[in-house]
Amino acid sequence: MDTRAADFLLGVEIGTRVVVRSRIDGGLTDALGVLRSRTQTQCVVETKRTLVTITLADVVAAKKVPPAPAPRPPAATAV
Repeated sequence: MDTRAADFLLGVEIGTRVVVRSRIDGGLTDALGVLRSRTQTQCVVETKRTLVTITLADVVAAKKVPPAPAPRPPAATAV
């Protein structure tokens, strides 16, 4: 566990957009989304697809990221 990353997650405001890198079987994974909740041992990040629960002991890096870009308008179709 990176204590700086865990301390960041414990101190950052709920609702902040974050990216969290954590250990999983066979390597590492990233969760990019909004921090929805946390306890002293885990946090929950709402990604584009689902809620991800991450054990703080598995966190190797975490940081605040800017808001997601606005969706692009549909491309014009050629006639």
